[in-house]
Amino acid sequence: MKNEIKLEKPIVMVGLMGAGKTSIGRALAHHLGVPFVDSDKEIERAAGCSVVDIFSMYGEKEFRRVEERVVRRLLDSEPRVKVLSTGEGAFITPEIREKVLSDAISIWLKADLDLLVKRTQFRDTRPQLLHTDSKKILAQLIAERYNTYAMADITVETFDENLRKTLGTVIDALREHINQKGKKHE
Repeated sequence: MKNEIKLEKPIVMVGLMGAGKTSIGRALAHHLGVPFVDSDKEIERAAGCSVVDIFSMYGEKEFRRVEERVVRRLLDSEPRVKVLSTGEGAFITPEIREKVLSDAISIWLKADLDLLVKRTQFRDTRPQLLHTDSKKILAQLIAERYNTYAMADITVETFDENLRKTLGTVIDALREHINQKGKKHE
């Protein structure tokens, strides 16, 4: 039953750090038989250093500028159909959000605060959570960003469950979204 979903544009995974954008995005790409790309990895490749280093050396504003260029390039490059996992701030940037909403199918992986804390607490790759109270920062990011993430084409609530179950929920939501779009054009 592989690739029973007919895609005509890229899928972009959005949401906060720890929501599962990379792991679910990679599994979704595998299921659909399309390439998977992680925008943070592409940014690191382009910059020649880690996201944490870019933040500490140049600041968030410069990082967002580089991120916008990289996300635009990824959305415009071949193969057109792919799954793209973005950093947690990408969809918040108006220019990136506009590009994603016009040129891709966006999927917001929505997770509650406790799950995000659990999934991010032992990682040192999250610049905003280094040397700080991660629960407080994540709660603030939820308050600031969830209304913007809600603009995504599809919202999938994620829970502390196995990847296969979450992937199934994402696939069902994607199939429903594509079927609804098709019915509107009939």
